[in-house]
Amino acid sequence: MKTLDADAIMARVTPIDHQHAVEIQPFGHLVRMPIALSETVCKESVENLNQILADTITLRDLYKKHHWQVAGPTFMQLHLLFDKHASEQSELVDALAERVQTLGGVCVAMAHDIIDTTLIPRAPKGRESAPMQISRLLHAHEIVMTEARAMAHRASESGDEGTNDLLVSEIVRKNELQAWFLAEHVIDVPLVRG
Repeated sequence: MKTLDADAIMARVTPIDHQHAVEIQPFGHLVRMPIALSETVCKESVENLNQILADTITLRDLYKKHHWQVAGPTFMQLHLLFDKHASEQSELVDALAERVQTLGGVCVAMAHDIIDTTLIPRAPKGRESAPMQISRLLHAHEIVMTEARAMAHRASESGDEGTNDLLVSEIVRKNELQAWFLAEHVIDVPLVRG
């Protein structure tokens, strides 16, 4: 049995950090995946999904911002609701990113790329009132749902039923439900007498 000296052992267990290499797949380039869809269909779906992904990441982050900064008499209810919705949006982010990769694409992932891509208007850095936070979130949901419906229709026409299913069954349905939960908080109803 061959024994290693201390230097050889240390070389094997020392992390190799500060590595540099070329990308293995540039953003915007597809690899052919054996999923019975044409490259043209995959390319269109990847572009559409990356748009929805950027907007879903922005919506998730908007929920976290409001979760941390909410104030007022409904603080606890909204604090918990915003956090729950942020977690659900995180699950959608993962599903969207995995679909992009399944189609042979590269998913948008870094904050500076998200900012360049999202259609959701940028929120101010400061705190806003709860009704304004809800209004901003409802507008973001509408953007995501409008896009998702149009893109789902296009995916179905192209024969990409996997993308259609994701957009309708997960993205549209979850955003509709969250929008309903939010909208109920900004209805002007009496608090004490009916």
